[in-house]
Parts: sequence; structure tokens; C-alpha cells
Amino acid sequence: MSIFIVEDDTSIFDSLKERLEKWSFRVAGPDHFHDIMGPFIKEQPHLVILDVQLPKYDGFHWCREIRAVSKVPILFISSRDHPMDMVMAMNMGADDYIQKPFNMEVLFAKIQAVLRRTYAYMEETADIIEWNGALIDMKRGVIRLDGQEVELTKNEFFILAVLVKAKNEIIARHDLIRKLWEDEQFVNDNTLTANITRLRQKLAILQLEDAIVTKKGLGYMAITL
Repeated sequence: MSIFIVEDDTSIFDSLKERLEKWSFRVAGPDHFHDIMGPFIKEQPHLVILDVQLPKYDGFHWCREIRAVSKVPILFISSRDHPMDMVMAMNMGADDYIQKPFNMEVLFAKIQAVLRRTYAYMEETADIIEWNGALIDMKRGVIRLDGQEVELTKNEFFILAVLVKAKNEIIARHDLIRKLWEDEQFVNDNTLTANITRLRQKLAILQLEDAIVTKKGLGYMAITL
């Protein structure tokens, strides 16, 4: 599998490249930071590691550009510790966010979790799930109802699939986090909240936002309307 790293600190890039290649990943990055999309499209990576602070345009800009053409998993890295940076990243469709300086084993665990839920999980599920009259396309990560089609990010798709497959049972927040990120100690609780909020906003297009219910103090459940 290939990983595309957008990091302007050459020492960090080289360190990441060396370690990831030891883990059998193919690693590439842009030659110039005014052109990220050209090398990205040429490489067609399985995952993107994206720094927030970059020359010319910041990582949020390039996240929007990538999301306009691809649903590839995106993992943000940043030396900034403001909570809004994480919220903004998740709202833009990022799959995870890790602060510098980070432990390489933690980073590797996050990469493995993102790749596993993005590629392996999708291969094991049924192609189509029917829910409240809508069709959830498990291969394409979209939900369709009455001729309307809404695209979901990998996280949104995974959350919806887990809740729908639970068949009106409550999924506790920590269980959902564990299913999504494998090890909840690496995840800020705000990340899950941001993903649930974004999922409901997309379901509102199909008038299904009320089908994801919050059970205060317990968790979430997908109900039949």
C-alpha cells in the first residue's frame, strides 16, 4: 500500500518515510508545496498524511481539494493543539488527527486502524443495506433515497453501518470509538461528536436525521422511522 505524505519539515518527512518503508509501505510526497494535487493524482495513494501548517496554502485547503476528487483516508498531523483545529479537520472529512510530537507506534496503530476500516471492512460487508426506505451502498459509501444520493466519508459510512446493523440497539460511545479507532485512548471524544454531527447533517438531505438518536449517557442508535 502507498502513503502520500504532505510535510514541509524534511527531517519529519524523512523520518516518517524511513519508518513507514520499514513497515512495507510505499511512500511518496510532493516536490513543491504549491502543487499538491498533481503528485497526489499521479500517485493514487491508499492514505494521505497531511500537515496543517504548510507553505503557500495550509493543510485544510489541501484537504478540501483532495476531498473534491477522492475519498482516500486522510490523517492530519500538527504541532498546534487548539481543539478547533481537530474539529475543523474532522468536519472537512479527515479520518483522524494526531498532534506533534507523536509516538511512531501510536501513529502506526492509527494508520493500521484507518486502512483496516477503510479497505478490509468494506470487503466483508454486504453490498447493499436497506434502512428506512433508503439504500446504503456499502461498496461506494453512499446512501440513496427517492432518487437522491448522498456521499459519506469513510468515518460517516462506518458509523452509519455499525448503528444500522445493530438493529435498533444502543451502541455506547466508547464501544463505537473502539470499533472505529481500535483503541479509544488515542482518540479525543470530540472526534466522534463531530462525525455524528456531520452524518446527521448529510442524512437531513434525505430527511433521515431523526433516525440517528442520542441516548443521553448511553450512546447512539439507528431507529426505524
